[in-house]
This record gives sequence, structure tokens and C-alpha cells, in this order.
Amino acid sequence: MSVNCAAIAQTQPDIKSPSAILIDAGTGTILFEKDSHQRLEPASITKIMTLLLAFEALDAGKVKLTDKIKISERAWKTGGSQVFLGPGEEQTLETLLKCITVASANDASVAVAEYIGGSVDGFVKMMNDKAKALGLQDTNFMNPHGLSEPNHFTSAYDIAIMSRELVKHPKFFTWSTVWMDYLEHTDKKRDATMLANTNKLLGKYEGLDGIKTGFHQKAGYCFASTARRGDFRLISVVLNAENSNQRFEETVKLLDYGFGHFNSVMIVKKGSAQKNIPVEKGMVKEVNIIADCDLSILTEKGKESGINTKIEVPDKLFAPLRKGQVVGKLIAEQDGKKIGEVNLVVSEDVKKASMLDMIKRVLERWFSF
Repeated sequence: MSVNCAAIAQTQPDIKSPSAILIDAGTGTILFEKDSHQRLEPASITKIMTLLLAFEALDAGKVKLTDKIKISERAWKTGGSQVFLGPGEEQTLETLLKCITVASANDASVAVAEYIGGSVDGFVKMMNDKAKALGLQDTNFMNPHGLSEPNHFTSAYDIAIMSRELVKHPKFFTWSTVWMDYLEHTDKKRDATMLANTNKLLGKYEGLDGIKTGFHQKAGYCFASTARRGDFRLISVVLNAENSNQRFEETVKLLDYGFGHFNSVMIVKKGSAQKNIPVEKGMVKEVNIIADCDLSILTEKGKESGINTKIEVPDKLFAPLRKGQVVGKLIAEQDGKKIGEVNLVVSEDVKKASMLDMIKRVLERWFSF
């Protein structure tokens, strides 16, 4: 939903960086933007898409965190920020994802790309396919790590959308909040490599728990961040800042603006039961109807009151029913106007009762008198 920012426009942050954006993670509403569709090199912020694809592969059961990945010569030779993986070294997917998230490891990014995509080129195609699926019009990836390359670009807006998808994966935050760790190498004669987080706002800004920094000469200093207070999560992106301090200072300005002027009201949680509905000719007499996703409403501070909900579902359902089948919706209203809605779905499969089951049910009712 959109929020009218006219009344608070005069308080918007003064951002010097060429491109920036602030969005509400819950609704995707843009709260501030400055040339957010300008195509720029993102440096290591590229890894947001790399991590997103890895989490989606995990969710789909295509890979497991315990999978062991052998480091290729190509991964070993990758320049820039790295954790000095050796050729032939084996590390788990979980370890490599932690290296990418905490230490922005280019070599780990290549290793993960090769494992999930079959090759770097195969993975880059997956990255671009995902960008198209998300409707990103100012993005083209050439590699999974962000080292400078012709035709490798994205925008602040597109990064915000990628980030919104990434923060839906709770496991990401177990690594993004790590300040320092160590990588133990397969070759025990080698010293462990220290993993140091480049996110200098960790522990210094309330609620901040990610996402990714980036830098090289053409990209300048970049930072995609997220912070959560209560049920309200913000995502900000600052691109091509002149120095490292500027990207962090302007991130603080953006987040302060968002938390200072807006609030998010959680209406319903994903999976929460909303109603029991009778089932005709089913193996069960009634079934739970649940919300298929979270529903939060973005409001200006001080205008959170007067939100009501109503449920639109049939009086009864007819078997068979499949888990996740949409049977109605929950609508949020404020001052008589619809401000959001979420689908209501069947919580479990319900098989159709056989003739024998129906006869048994009739007999049970008869003998109960």
C-alpha cells in the first residue's frame, strides 16, 4: 500500500550519495528514494542474489546445509575479498554461506555458484532469471560475487526488492549478525582464517541485523541494510557513496527517518487459525482455515487506530480438500476503506468419506440418541 508522505516531506533525510532507497519490508512501500532506478555497479551487494538463490535451493530440498563442496581451481583463483579456500579443500554448504554472509568471500561465492548452478555460467543464468521473475528491470548479473565486469549492474530499487526476499529466510540472520568468526581449513596445517563482518553498524544501531556492504573503485561504497523493531522491518540501500563513513551515516539517516515517522501493525501471522468450517462428506467434520502469509499494515505514526478485520469464507466446505487450497480471505479495513487482505487456506488435506464411512457416521448418530 502507499503512504502519503506529503505532510512529512520537509523532514526527509538529506542524502548525498547518488542513489538510495528506503522501503518497508512488510508491504514493500517506498518511504524514500533518490534516483533509485539508476543503473550502477553493486560490488559485493551482488551476493544478496547469490544468497537468495542458495536459500531457495535449500527450501526446495535441492541441497542441504550439510552437503560437502569441493573447492575448484576457479574458486581458488577468484580475486578480491576471500577466505583463502584451497583447491581441493572441502567445506560444507553451511560454512560457505557463512563465509559469504560474514566475510563477503568471493571464493566461497564461486564455489556455491558452481555447486547449485552446475557452473558459474549456469548460476549466473539463474540469477538473471530470478531477477526477471521479481520484475527487476535495471539488473543484469555477470558473476555471483560482484567484481567489476562490463554489463554487471543493478539499482537501489532492485537491490531493495532482492533484499526483501532474502530477509524472509530466518537462517540468514544467524550469520548476518556474526561480528567475528573463524574458518577451519581442511588442511589442518593451515591456520584458521578470521571472518570479520564489514557491517560497522552491527551492535551500534538498534535492531540492525544485516545485510551487505560492497566496494570497488567503480561501484564506490555501497550498503544494503535492514533493521527491525517489533514487527516493523525496514530495508535501506545506499549506492556509490564517496567513503565508508558516508554509506553508514546515510543509512542511519534513512532508518531514523523510517522508524521516526512510520509504524507497522501486524494484522495476522502466517499459519494462524482464523476459523473452523464444517466439511460435508469429508473424513473429518470440520477443518481449520489459516492465513497463508503474514499481513502487516504500514501507517504513519499516530494513525494506527481504527483498523478492523473481517473474514469472508463459505458457511461450509465440500470434500475432498487439499492443504493450502484457497477458500476465502481476511480483509483489513480502516475508516471503512480496505487497506490490505490475505488469503485464507485449508490447513490440511481432507479426503472424501467413502459410503461405508457415511453409513458408520449415520449409525453413530442414531445409537447416540
